[in-house]
Amino acid sequence: MTEDSTPVRPTRIVALDFLRGAALLGILVANLPGYALPVAAYFSPAAAGGTAPADIGVWALTFVLVEGKMRGLFATLFGASMLLVVQRADARGDNGAALHLRRMTALFVMGCAHLYLVWSGDILALYAMVGAVALLFAGAPMRLLLFAAAAALLVATINGLAIASLGGNVLEAVFGRSTPAALAREVAALRGSWATNVAWRWHEEAGPLTAFLANGPETLAYMLLGMAGLRSGFLTGAWPRRRYAIVAALALGLTLPVYAMLAWRTITHDFAAGAVVLASFVAAPLLRPLAVAGDAAVLLLALGTGPLSGRIAAAGRVALSNYLACSIAFTALFYGWGGGQFARWDRSSLYLLVVPGWAAMLLWPRWWLARFAHGPAEWLWRAAIRGHLAPLHRTSCERDAI
Repeated sequence: MTEDSTPVRPTRIVALDFLRGAALLGILVANLPGYALPVAAYFSPAAAGGTAPADIGVWALTFVLVEGKMRGLFATLFGASMLLVVQRADARGDNGAALHLRRMTALFVMGCAHLYLVWSGDILALYAMVGAVALLFAGAPMRLLLFAAAAALLVATINGLAIASLGGNVLEAVFGRSTPAALAREVAALRGSWATNVAWRWHEEAGPLTAFLANGPETLAYMLLGMAGLRSGFLTGAWPRRRYAIVAALALGLTLPVYAMLAWRTITHDFAAGAVVLASFVAAPLLRPLAVAGDAAVLLLALGTGPLSGRIAAAGRVALSNYLACSIAFTALFYGWGGGQFARWDRSSLYLLVVPGWAAMLLWPRWWLARFAHGPAEWLWRAAIRGHLAPLHRTSCERDAI
């Protein structure tokens, strides 16, 4: 508190905001097939979206550079931010654990609304459930954090092996070539009315518990690594640039060639479900943490004081709003209640939307944050946690400080 009893806002860590914003831009690239194509096409061009050379090429690029890695980075930053919130609450005399659990409860409700009312690719409910588990490690020493993360990654790999052991028909239905009848039902449902979309997701899509069992261990590993990354200074940009350069060179030098080989193997096996599962669910959990560390190191080396870095950091400050806005905007384009374009675009054409999508995600946050204290979704999240609506507009002094 200052002498005039005005609470002092905690200083934001620009590196965390910047990394979060960059991860969010990458998540849009990964999510485009999920917005526009049947669910099996997320992992396999053979399922839907075309198999022309351009379609195969963009799949390979996103598999090697983006798939799972930006989501992993985002979960890593979620863990770091979670620990920061708990620590700061405890430091000012509040109950950090209780605050965190209220935050996760509100996020879970928002995630379920997003999942069933907007888009089936929600990650918020998953993060809320895993975040509640991660709280158990908030006071853990560094060695325990790293050991628990390694154990969680081992469980994720075992989960992948279990998926790979399923029968061929089951694998093909989810990760390979669904039957024409199954594809037709999904396309008809998502080209239908909003009520039809909701009914389809309620009856056909995996719920939060299924996502928790399938993806929870790997997500927990990233959150624990995020806590370790915050404590070590890696995620806050506190390391020497030379050390970041070494991490980037080693991590990406080791993982990118393996990802390229997995992509080539999947293509040469004609996107057979077994090859898709091996690449995305068996090998990936062991490779992704290194790839995430390498990507984070590259981004931190690129962090500067220019306008682009500032815009990316601002996008990271309103990450929840940007994430939800993308879901609403792109489902409005592709689903039947909006533009009705679902399953009408080939995969390569979808990536023409990256430029306008990124532009929108980067342009509004700085204007908004100069006038308002929080992003719109962040403001509602805080209101749900506190039980009342706080002022959204910045004071004149706060605006002058921007």
